Amino acid sequence: MAEIEVQETKAGLFTVTVRAKTVTTHAVTLKDDYYRKLTGGRVSPETLIQKSFEFLLERESNTMILSRFALPLIGQYFPEYEKAIVKRL
Repeated sequence: MAEIEVQETKAGLFTVTVRAKTVTTHAVTLKDDYYRKLTGGRVSPETLIQKSFEFLLERESNTMILSRFALPLIGQYFPEYEKAIVKRL
């Protein structure tokens, strides 16, 4: 299992480091309205992003994950994302 580290670098921008066979770094943006839509404020933005990366890593390797993206983009590649992530939280 990969190790996922999430750090907020500035408001709404997070650096995600995934340590697996290869170490990758990703810049992820998260707007407050999307965060609230998915979490209702029940968990931290960092937890949402970590769970989102767990979701992605079940479907592709960390080297296949885009290096920069906004969190809603996951749903364009994986339509089941929003329902699945809400259940994980």
